[in-house]
Amino acid sequence: MDDNNRNLILAMVLSALVMLVWSIFFAPEPPPPADEAASTQQAAQNGETGAQMPPGAAGQATGAPELGQAGAVNADPSAAAARVQIESPSLSGSISLAGGRIDDLELTGYHETLDQSSPYVRLLSPTAQVNLTRDGGPLAPGGDAQVTVQKPYYAVYGWMPAAGTDPALLPGPATIWQVESGTTLAPGQPVTLRWDNGAGQIFRRSYELDDKFLFTVTQSVENTGAAPFSAAPYGILARHGQPDTQNFFVLHEGVVGMTDGELLEQNYDDLPDLDVLPGEGPARKIEVQENGWIGFTDKYWMTSLAPAPGQSFTAVAKYVPGAEIYQTETRMPVQTVAPGATATTSSYLFAGAKVWETINGYQQDPGIDRFVDSIDWGWFYFLTKPIFRLLHWLNGMIGNMGWAIIALTFVLKLLVFPLARKSYVSMARMKEMQPQMEAIKERTGDDRVKYQKEVMELYKREKVNPAAGCLPVLLQIPIFFSLYKVIFVTIELRHAPWLGWIRDLSAPDPSSLWNLFGVLPWATPGQGTFLHSFSLPILAILLGISMWMQQKLNPAPADPAQKMIFAWMPWIFMLMLGGFASGLVLYWITNNVITIIQQYTIMSMHGHRPDFFGNIKSSLPTRPGRSGKGGDKGGK
Repeated sequence: MDDNNRNLILAMVLSALVMLVWSIFFAPEPPPPADEAASTQQAAQNGETGAQMPPGAAGQATGAPELGQAGAVNADPSAAAARVQIESPSLSGSISLAGGRIDDLELTGYHETLDQSSPYVRLLSPTAQVNLTRDGGPLAPGGDAQVTVQKPYYAVYGWMPAAGTDPALLPGPATIWQVESGTTLAPGQPVTLRWDNGAGQIFRRSYELDDKFLFTVTQSVENTGAAPFSAAPYGILARHGQPDTQNFFVLHEGVVGMTDGELLEQNYDDLPDLDVLPGEGPARKIEVQENGWIGFTDKYWMTSLAPAPGQSFTAVAKYVPGAEIYQTETRMPVQTVAPGATATTSSYLFAGAKVWETINGYQQDPGIDRFVDSIDWGWFYFLTKPIFRLLHWLNGMIGNMGWAIIALTFVLKLLVFPLARKSYVSMARMKEMQPQMEAIKERTGDDRVKYQKEVMELYKREKVNPAAGCLPVLLQIPIFFSLYKVIFVTIELRHAPWLGWIRDLSAPDPSSLWNLFGVLPWATPGQGTFLHSFSLPILAILLGISMWMQQKLNPAPADPAQKMIFAWMPWIFMLMLGGFASGLVLYWITNNVITIIQQYTIMSMHGHRPDFFGNIKSSLPTRPGRSGKGGDKGGK
């Protein structure tokens, strides 16, 4: 087999393997049955479950609803409790005075769909159906003032009793707090809640919010009693029911955290199978000495508890059986408050979109350790991170993510050009040596050992590396995966337009040949799914054409079976890649076009003028010093 064809087949086989792995492991699973979702919603609306407090932290104020097994609240107080509004340029929501929990949060910079009248993305939800208003108006464009709870998701703070401290003296998840100062939580407008246990201890909880997604939560206890008082502060993030995830093998969704420099990742499916710890249930506990954070990550959104840098704490990921609650916790050391003194502790709550620039800013100030690693950079993080940084910079310079992807492709091709040049030169030299190799084959006959030995001697004499053509192909695989990862997981690509009909580079091309690219009124089959590629979107067609043109730079194989495979391969890839994110297909098209230009130019410089319709014909005589067999017959 011709080495040029061997390299091309290798490239196509490797690419096909990438596509096959994607279709097997990365395809999303079907959504849960409607009756399962309905039962989860009904349980949440009835207030049947609540976050499980840390051991010993389930104390209630006198007269407050009593906690049952696994922290279940028999009468959910959040349904009727008053609320403090949250308003910022990025967030809208409220804090329930029942437990002082942050359980109502929308991301006002993000809509659920491309339609700007669609509801805002809801991040946190209460445990009961309640009426929530935003300055007397609806929750989101096109919505109403009532939240229908599906899967409660919230943050709650509190105190655990130390040895000898009566749990009843501590505020619990059902405790009704009073507003001491502030009316609306907003940037520069903190809110402080107060609760007096009537036994000499006054608890306060202060909330501050920046203009993005970071809450600063300060808890304090003032001891006006006659004896020392000991308790330990904690923070909890709780999710009720199995969260709705993308279910992609390439994407981590679940528990994410950093514990003294070690990345912690735990899938939701793994939490019920954790070791059962006494008094905890299935749980994982990590003692953090200095720096860390823990929370839940979705594809684009995240909530994280982050104690102040330098603060030791216990990071906990757990599952509450029966109630089906997924929980992460930060448990602080016990604080003993002398009579007349006040103990204070501060921590951070991130609740919002995983915008790289924002979370990188929080990594710098207030110093949340390695916070950018909350983005799932994948196995090739050493490539994914710099590729994203470059793409982010290009987008800032150009102002359009589609053109930034094209510019990124040029930069990447420029970086690998020295290696690609050697590959194309090697391919041209191999073509020049083809008559000599044919002569060796005729001379050696069926003696494969002798044939291989003489061919290797020819390579050595002519200083040609037959493997050089494989290197650019092998290098493209991790680059492709890294760029795929960037386009798939970074929110900067979500709903990012390019031009015309491409309004979301993170989604497949919505056009289709079957409705004449929008001229005809009917929808395309499988639009928005992997099957959409069979409707032949514009980018997929352009990809097939570019691959066909690139293929024509190489001589057609003599073997009929190989020739047939080569003839079909571009169109098979056109169908396979049509369902990928349009940003990735745009990269592949651009990469093909640049490769065609590079290969055409370099091969022309070495005596071969590629002809897309007649393959390669020699255009120049053989170089001085070579035999007359060095070029193709028919050279001009």
